[in-house]
Amino acid sequence: MKAFQLSVIICSVWFALTAAFAQTSPSSTSLTADPLYKKDCAKCHGKSADGRHFGGPSLISDKTANMSAIDLRNLIANGKGRMPKFAAKLTPEEIENLVREIQAPNGK
Repeated sequence: MKAFQLSVIICSVWFALTAAFAQTSPSSTSLTADPLYKKDCAKCHGKSADGRHFGGPSLISDKTANMSAIDLRNLIANGKGRMPKFAAKLTPEEIENLVREIQAPNGK
């Protein structure tokens, strides 16, 4: 009887963990497919994140890829130059997801 109860507990935990990790989190999305990017960033940085003439710079360039997560976070939250501040508009989690997506290989 104890072996059966232990098996049920182990299976329940396994199924719960499998379900938790199977869900797609926003951070697993590519930058250009992220609805937040499309809504708030694409108009300046371009639909493919490669930058726009007289707009925002490329987010898939080597220069951006070499920026630290802290610098990217601060830039998104506090803005700089023509880049607006997004700290009041985005949650810290949304900013963090954008940072991860920007730092992913090729931002795509």
